[in-house]
Amino acid sequence: MASQRKRNPNGAGTITKRKDGRYQAAVYVLQPDGTRARKFAYGKTWAECDTKRRALLDKVDQGVPVPTRSAKLSEYLSYWLDNMVKPRRKLSTYDKYEAHVRLYLTPMLGTKRLESLGVADVRRFLNQLEKKTTAATAKESHRVLRTALSAACGEELIARNVAKLVEPPRAKTRELSPWTLDETLDFLAVARKDPLYAAFVLAIATGLRRGEIVGLRWEDLDLDNRVLYVRQQTQRRRGVLYDDDPKGRRRRAVPLPAMCIAPLRWHRMRQAATASEITGHVFVTRNGRPVEPRNLYRSFTRVANGAGLRVIRLHDARHGCATLLTAAGVAPRVVMEILGHSQISITMDVYTHVVQDTQREAISHMDRLLKRRR
Repeated sequence: MASQRKRNPNGAGTITKRKDGRYQAAVYVLQPDGTRARKFAYGKTWAECDTKRRALLDKVDQGVPVPTRSAKLSEYLSYWLDNMVKPRRKLSTYDKYEAHVRLYLTPMLGTKRLESLGVADVRRFLNQLEKKTTAATAKESHRVLRTALSAACGEELIARNVAKLVEPPRAKTRELSPWTLDETLDFLAVARKDPLYAAFVLAIATGLRRGEIVGLRWEDLDLDNRVLYVRQQTQRRRGVLYDDDPKGRRRRAVPLPAMCIAPLRWHRMRQAATASEITGHVFVTRNGRPVEPRNLYRSFTRVANGAGLRVIRLHDARHGCATLLTAAGVAPRVVMEILGHSQISITMDVYTHVVQDTQREAISHMDRLLKRRR
């Protein structure tokens, strides 16, 4: 008489023979939402089924979530936003990801099962989205989907990231048109009497971002040694003004040109005499509250109109700073550190037109050399 196999201990799962002749293993596994549920695996032989049972138990021991069924993409994206993006990423990043999930990914791909999502599905989605919106929007949605699927791979919910196998749309690069040197000087001359004159000088001379300017505190300034420390930025999200880390969480020290010192000293004296409440911010309203980021841009636009200049974005003043630095011969790596770019390629891509001017000047030297022998 054949000896019976010993019963597995509690938690080790069970193997039974089905009516169709196959074997079925059942193991309690961890779900992505933290609960436990029964997972079934099947095999033609007892040994094949036992191998699958042991593989499931290994994941249980390692704490790896194993869904009992393939979740819909919409379900996983909701889980990903709540449990991975919201606790770890900046609020502005979460809002951007959530918008793409809500507006595009869930309506157009949400019914697809996570494991059955294919390369063709992603490609069709991007083509349709580009037709409905823009290439830039489709490219950003592709980046959000790729990031979410990478997290799913990390949790071993899927074997591969199909979004990585699809080339994203090519968005047109926005042409930069910062002010010329003469336009910049005309603006500064008119802005001299504006309460935010020191802020405009910082934007033009150091290339600070709008949020970095309004988030600046007096403790971040060392006027004697002419150094500014970018430690935070001020943003408005969901109707609330709050301080956040700088973009890319890159804190940096920025050398201050001499032209920034006098406006900042004068601004501090005037603030001490007029502000009803001292909060520590460099740029505040009459009642002492931090200046709204959008109000800084409105003042910038108002002064530009008053000077008879073409209106540009405040962010274009940052591009103008980089243009002047590059034209003055400052190395791209140094420009990158001053502006707080995360990669040197960003600096070089954005300011290609300056490099082209430098190349044009170099070619003119070649003309002079070759004309000597004529």
